[in-house]
Amino acid sequence: MRHVDFSPLYRSTVGFDRLFNLLDTRGQPEQAQTYPPYNIERTGENTYRITMAVAGFDEKELSIEAHAHVLTVKGEKTEEDKAEQSEYLYRGIAKRAFERRFQLADHVEVQSASLKNGLLHIDLLRNIPEAMKPRRIAIAAEAGEAPKTIEAQVAPQQVN
Repeated sequence: MRHVDFSPLYRSTVGFDRLFNLLDTRGQPEQAQTYPPYNIERTGENTYRITMAVAGFDEKELSIEAHAHVLTVKGEKTEEDKAEQSEYLYRGIAKRAFERRFQLADHVEVQSASLKNGLLHIDLLRNIPEAMKPRRIAIAAEAGEAPKTIEAQVAPQQVN
């Protein structure tokens, strides 16, 4: 099954167009990108961390850009490293250029990024505005009705 028809869901939902488009594009076959390897972890209720293994790259050779719900991480070696004319007997450390994209949900912002021991850490925060958080709605009684009370008779006390 290569394509799912979401048109019946469009009739009963409002504002989920972006979600259905994401599901539709994820279902399409694409070349599987495996470099560089990464982890996505939830570090708190509203915090996340993306960790990418970028061995051999320096801070100057990496760029991180967040734009319109897409986080893009690019890595490209500088020309001086490419000009190096050494003969490799075995090359297991990849130094090829890469571009990795992550779809961010609404209200997810990039907080910080750090590079330590060949691992690039990108910290994310989901910051939901107060207007979009759930709130409790009080139920008011109609104006003509008096509050209902339960009447009971007090039991007579026995004297000993």
